[in-house]
Amino acid sequence: MASSETAPPTAGSIRRIVAASLIGTTIEWYDFFLYGSAAALVFNELFFPGSEPLVGTLLAFLTYAIGFAARPLGGLVFGHYGDKIGRKQLLVLSLLLMGGATFAMGLLPTHASIGVGAPILLTLLRLIQGFALGGEWGGAVLLVSEHGDDKSRGFWASWPQAGAPGGNLLATGVLAVLAAVQSDAAFLAWGWRIPFLLSGVLVMIGLWIRMSVSESPVFLEARARAAERAAAGAKAKPPVAEVFRTNWRGVLTAVGTRLGENISYYVITAFLLVYVTSHLGLPKSDGLNAVLIGSAVHFAAIPAWGALSDRIGRRAVTLIGSVGMTGWAFAFFALLDSKSFPVIAAAVTVGLLLHGAMYGPQAAFISEMFDTEVRYSGASMGSQLASIIGGALAPIIAVALLRDYDSSLPISVYLATAAAVTTLTVLVAKETRGRSLARELTPVRAPVPAARRAGHDTVPADN
Repeated sequence: MASSETAPPTAGSIRRIVAASLIGTTIEWYDFFLYGSAAALVFNELFFPGSEPLVGTLLAFLTYAIGFAARPLGGLVFGHYGDKIGRKQLLVLSLLLMGGATFAMGLLPTHASIGVGAPILLTLLRLIQGFALGGEWGGAVLLVSEHGDDKSRGFWASWPQAGAPGGNLLATGVLAVLAAVQSDAAFLAWGWRIPFLLSGVLVMIGLWIRMSVSESPVFLEARARAAERAAAGAKAKPPVAEVFRTNWRGVLTAVGTRLGENISYYVITAFLLVYVTSHLGLPKSDGLNAVLIGSAVHFAAIPAWGALSDRIGRRAVTLIGSVGMTGWAFAFFALLDSKSFPVIAAAVTVGLLLHGAMYGPQAAFISEMFDTEVRYSGASMGSQLASIIGGALAPIIAVALLRDYDSSLPISVYLATAAAVTTLTVLVAKETRGRSLARELTPVRAPVPAARRAGHDTVPADN
């Protein structure tokens, strides 16, 4: 008979867990995406003045990329302690770090006030953002995945994923409202600070909700098994070392699975703002509103794709997105070049729908690749390593290609190639749908008695 800790969750309990994870990830992604939007719209003038428009934007996106560089370190640290002491406590810490850094950005003096110190402070705060987000993703999706059941994990675990478009929707919506009610001069002078300062209020709400949830029952069982092994004399290895010893294929598969998804998302949402304003000469409101519409559809589509993965498998749904994105990479920019807002909005929306097919099943897919004792570490490392190669560089590469070739074709090739990598990775990966998350990393074995060792009894080694 299942214990109270391992019994299937009730509908009410899983909804509370999902709500806590979703609201927390929405706030953290709001903070993270707000920086990307500001980098595309105002940071080039406020923190990197005196450069050509595209060069200033490129410098702003370099500080944007630094946040991604800190994410694997965050995944490493949060993953280690998340596998040791629990998912919940680390999620509270990540929210505090992210929210505090974003709020502080709203108080920063600009280059006009303190000179080179301004971009240095901005970069330090961006590093803190990246470090916090590196630990957020793994903990949020695992808290839901490990509370849910094997049959509907794709659906429930996809809700924290919806926090990404939810945060982008919130960040873009606030910026779009400010752009509509303020002049460009007012927005540049002080209006851009409002969304960053708003983060302080959102973090308080998120903390109140996150403190109310319970720890993952699967983790509690794993911790009990670890205590048994320790009592039997077994020496525990650091989770990161263990994940590369036992689950290194899962880390590589997670990286490849995320690559096309990650690059396509940041090209469609962050680089888009540069393309429509600097290359097409359209008002920034066109780009913001297109992302706003697309993010609303994206938010609803992600759980739908997650639910479909419970029926036909994680691989099949992911392939719908990656194969579709390979072709859409070329249609996307052709539609943007029409300079028609309805067409631009449609291009963004279809792109985000295809992205959702890759992103929706991803939480369950990656969670199911790893054993409980190393799941936080493995999921975080695989996810965040892909973020450096993908999301960190995507806007920088896209801006550089646009500057050098004055054409969208090289950017389309770049995006299609990334989607093809994900397609090939998923084709060779194993299907994980229905896999139990309660499996052990290694069996518990007692130390070999000295008398048996003296008698040369053979003891099988751990695999």
